[in-house]
Amino acid sequence: MLNLVLFGPPGAGKGTQAESLGAKYNLHHISTGDVFRYNIKNETDLGKLAKSFMDQGKLVPDEVTIDMLGAEVSKHAKCHGFIFDGFPRTVSQAKALDALLLKKGTKVSGMFSLEVPEAELKTRLMSRAKVSGRADDADPKVIQNRIDVYNSETAPVKDFYTDQGKYNGIDGVGSIDAIFDRLCTAIDKLNS
Repeated sequence: MLNLVLFGPPGAGKGTQAESLGAKYNLHHISTGDVFRYNIKNETDLGKLAKSFMDQGKLVPDEVTIDMLGAEVSKHAKCHGFIFDGFPRTVSQAKALDALLLKKGTKVSGMFSLEVPEAELKTRLMSRAKVSGRADDADPKVIQNRIDVYNSETAPVKDFYTDQGKYNGIDGVGSIDAIFDRLCTAIDKLNS
């Protein structure tokens, strides 16, 4: 089973690349952001709770995210593997993901980090706000807070996967196709 963690700051292009990678490698794409947005749009209890944190640019608490992820993995237990987009975001979530996958008889195959300069991220997020109408991408203060939270709370996950020999830094600047090719080259090395 191939299980990939697609990593990077807000606006790095994780969602765009995850969809293409999922199709190429026959992986089920799990985007915690998409699941949260669905719940917010439908005003579920989880959605209301997640929205209260996301509106401030904060991370949704681990226990909520982990429970949601476990349910999603169980729904697709017979697939060829998963691509985790937007998860894990903390070292405790990375440890919880390892434990969850171990119970399923599998593990994270590799973590692929899209590395993009902060100025480029801000430009991408403001552009995305115009296209998608996502309020969290339109406010420069919320954008900066999201990047700051990523740098302080999420970036340490890189060290967790580096220590396991699973970290792969990928240049996240350029055309969507060029970035996809870089990701595929790194993923294909897992099997060689």
